[in-house]
Amino acid sequence: MNTFSKKTVVVTSLIFASIAFINCNKTENKKGISKTKIAQVVPSSAKVQENITYRKPIAFIAGFDTNNSFFYANARNYFQEKGFNIIDGQYSIEEIINWLNTNANHQPYGEIHIVNKSNPYKGMNLETVIRGDEVTALTLQETIDNGSLPKLKNVVNQNSSIIFHASGLANNKPLVTSLQNAFSTKKMPKVVTSPYHTIFGGEFSDYYLAQAYYVFYPSANSPGKVDLSKEISRKYPEEKEIDWYKALNNKEERYVGEAFYSQFAIPIQWEFDYHNADEETPTFFSAEGVMDWIEQDENLMAELHTYNVPIEKYRWTWEVKNSKLTIKGRTTGLCVLKPLLQPYGDLKHIEPDTKNKRLYAMK
Repeated sequence: MNTFSKKTVVVTSLIFASIAFINCNKTENKKGISKTKIAQVVPSSAKVQENITYRKPIAFIAGFDTNNSFFYANARNYFQEKGFNIIDGQYSIEEIINWLNTNANHQPYGEIHIVNKSNPYKGMNLETVIRGDEVTALTLQETIDNGSLPKLKNVVNQNSSIIFHASGLANNKPLVTSLQNAFSTKKMPKVVTSPYHTIFGGEFSDYYLAQAYYVFYPSANSPGKVDLSKEISRKYPEEKEIDWYKALNNKEERYVGEAFYSQFAIPIQWEFDYHNADEETPTFFSAEGVMDWIEQDENLMAELHTYNVPIEKYRWTWEVKNSKLTIKGRTTGLCVLKPLLQPYGDLKHIEPDTKNKRLYAMK
């Protein structure tokens, strides 16, 4: 009986020891698994982020005033008062990129402002390269593709903004894409543009934006302001607040929000040398004959299409000298401008905040 009791005690002790050992191993395994899971869910963003100090904003005044225009002078004054670093004398994309590369340091550029007088029809008054073609979606992309344009170094990052103060540029999506390609780097900056008209040095505001409305006629053959006001009214039936005839006779904003107009011209010139050509030099007897001839040429119509102005809105002339045919076209555009006003409070222009997505497109 005593022997049986002793054996029972020994066996029982062994069983409890085994259970304790197994539980101990399970506990250790659970602890090990728990530690592994915690290590897996620690996000990489928990690492300490490096603080980046950006250079103060710079503004390229990428053009110069002619005649009685003060667009660039007014823009320069506006950005100087804001304390921006003003850069003059850079009149091409090539020069702007080279300046950014040459003057780079360890701090990236934050805001790069580029001021250029332009409109969606005439295009940018800015060269691709020095003494090169004016910037269009086609000319700029060709310059990039043939390697003529310098590469922007890593002097910006994904938080940098290249802001174009160029009227209606956001409406020209192919050109915006070409500009993105021109300023591309490993860390792509945002290209900021506006669909609205850019106005510096107004009577009631140093800088504001306006909605633009356009009407065209063959240069030197105006049908008159009455007919033009009727045409633009038919073209924009949704606009009910503007007295078109008054606007087409008003060259400045006399009170806050008053519509007024500006004027510009789009010239076209083509030359064709038939000296060694198989076909004969064409003969024209009227402007209608010139238009019919142009419409038969796909390349000429493709170029004309880039201006988005109907062929009949040009005044066409032609000249044949020896074996060379020269065709010239010229259209005059009237742009009615309606300033953007705050929808509430005092009657004043909307502040042109370049971070406002209702005013500026950011790509």
